[in-house]
Amino acid sequence: MRSGKIPLIYVLSFMTAIFASAQQVTIRVGYFPNITHSQALIGLARGDFSTALGANVKIDAKAFNAGPSVIEALFAGQLDLAYIGPNPAINGFVKSNGEALRVIAGATSGGASFVVREDTGISIAADLDGKTFASPQLGNTQDVALRSYIRKLGFTTKDKGGSVTVQPMDNPFILDSLRQKRIDGAWVPEPWAARLQIEGGAKLFVDERTLWADGKFSTALIIVSQKFLAEHLDLVKSWLRAHIMITRWELDHPDEAQRLVNDRIAGLTGVSLKKETLSLAWSRMQPTWDPLSMTLQASANEAFEAGFLPRTPDLSSLVDLSPLNAVLSEFKLPSIR
Repeated sequence: MRSGKIPLIYVLSFMTAIFASAQQVTIRVGYFPNITHSQALIGLARGDFSTALGANVKIDAKAFNAGPSVIEALFAGQLDLAYIGPNPAINGFVKSNGEALRVIAGATSGGASFVVREDTGISIAADLDGKTFASPQLGNTQDVALRSYIRKLGFTTKDKGGSVTVQPMDNPFILDSLRQKRIDGAWVPEPWAARLQIEGGAKLFVDERTLWADGKFSTALIIVSQKFLAEHLDLVKSWLRAHIMITRWELDHPDEAQRLVNDRIAGLTGVSLKKETLSLAWSRMQPTWDPLSMTLQASANEAFEAGFLPRTPDLSSLVDLSPLNAVLSEFKLPSIR
């Protein structure tokens, strides 16, 4: 090499590499102010995800009311990763012909219930006839569960010519509507089921765990856009590392976890949960990283029967467990199938 000078092309390549390594990446995250999204609430509040992702990654997090809105944002290119219920995730997967998203982990098993007002006289299935019930949003996981349950009892919803009304509305409005006796009950995730009982004069009619084998079913999952997964697999794994560590901490420190989740919900909604509400809600769910994939097909079948899907979907490529299992291997934890 002459004179010891470094060729310009090498200098430019080196500078480009330095710039790329220093360039900040933004990960846009969706979640709900529900305890079924406890890992998101805890990890964002404590900074677990920021620590895991590193200084060059900015987290742009947004709270949503229900899953369909999350899917709309993901389709619009406004979200990269989200905590979400199974039915909206499945719906988004089907509507995009399997292109938009992948499920990469679970977040919660259990934590959804059907409650009815104490003064409605509802005590058996036949009493649901002619009544009005709420769900968090049209087509969300609890909305599908409610419609499926009504159909299996032999009733038809009013929108299909039947006698039972289902009114989707935001969770805070459900509580107000129950208090004002505009609805007779609701199928909702926690902590709303517990709030409706303790603050709204409702009683438990169906704990959804009783409808599933072993009492386990997916209430919340982590999804990621296919684009982000392909371009930032390292960041997805880093997020999953934090998710697993938070989940393990929650299971070992339930009292501390409840307090932290309550503080975060209060910050987002302006309402702090009563201790008895939080305790009741927490008792019905379990944090997890297992997406409980076997329950997703059943949820998809219910969505199809409720008219939210055009066909019974093939979910064979919905769940991508390779990033999760790679991280579980690092922790020396059993892989998920």
